[in-house]
Amino acid sequence: MDRLAAMQTFVHVVESGSFSAAARLLDIGQPAVSKTIAQLEARLAVRLLLRSTRGLTPTEAGMAFFERARRALEEADEADLAARGAGSGLSGTLRICAAVTFARLHIVPHLGTFLDRHPDLDIDVVLDDRNINLVEAGIDVALRMGPLSDSGLTARRIGECRRVVLATPDYFAQHGEPACPADLGKHQAIIYSLGGGAHWRFERGDEQQSVTVRGRIRVSAAEGLRESVLAHQGLTMASQWMFAPELASGAVREAMPDWTLPRQELWAVFPTGRLTSAKARAFVEFVQQQLASPGPDAQG
Repeated sequence: MDRLAAMQTFVHVVESGSFSAAARLLDIGQPAVSKTIAQLEARLAVRLLLRSTRGLTPTEAGMAFFERARRALEEADEADLAARGAGSGLSGTLRICAAVTFARLHIVPHLGTFLDRHPDLDIDVVLDDRNINLVEAGIDVALRMGPLSDSGLTARRIGECRRVVLATPDYFAQHGEPACPADLGKHQAIIYSLGGGAHWRFERGDEQQSVTVRGRIRVSAAEGLRESVLAHQGLTMASQWMFAPELASGAVREAMPDWTLPRQELWAVFPTGRLTSAKARAFVEFVQQQLASPGPDAQG
């Protein structure tokens, strides 16, 4: 039995959900698919699939084998590309994950440029503010903000930008503008639970101040934070990336520019225990180029 061909057949069965669908994808007969899976289970001495009237479901062992088989097939493809010197001719599907707002403002508008460079490549974009399991979701590379909670991740820092306190000019006109961190106690803060919460730490030279802001609105997603600030409902602490268009247009304005906050870091995170694909590397380099280019989304 050709082990690589058997793994490919099994991966197609799991992804398509049936022997017949996998047979169509592979352009072979359904009996050949069934025979391959039976031989694979016999060789491994383990049940990989549960068969029922509702379809096929991988067992725990089958799911583990599926993840590793898919990874092995991808790495085999990468080896072929490397041997042919075809690294610049990327093909297949690249699956990326990024926070909703950051992707909407700084990634999605530029995908056409990246795809123009690689006409045989497709991109599957997963938008999620949470740190999802990359292996389970089949992600090739994720873009994550801030400190990494899992030290075992394979990661590379690809950018950073300033965090600032900001609000709309209308909000400042109605409520006044804070001159120092202590003044924040007089204001309604829009609190972003994933972006530091209510505890904000400032520096100015050798001076440090930490404040706990108060606010009646707390949000768990950056889109909610943006909408609340743009509706003049309060001030907030956010990265310049999050409000890049509005900072450039003057729709929001930075307060206390002489006080600094911890900078926002951007990381490219790769599935642990897996070779980084040429597609993922090329995409990360492209994102770095976009962030380094002049404009509202530059690193600044």
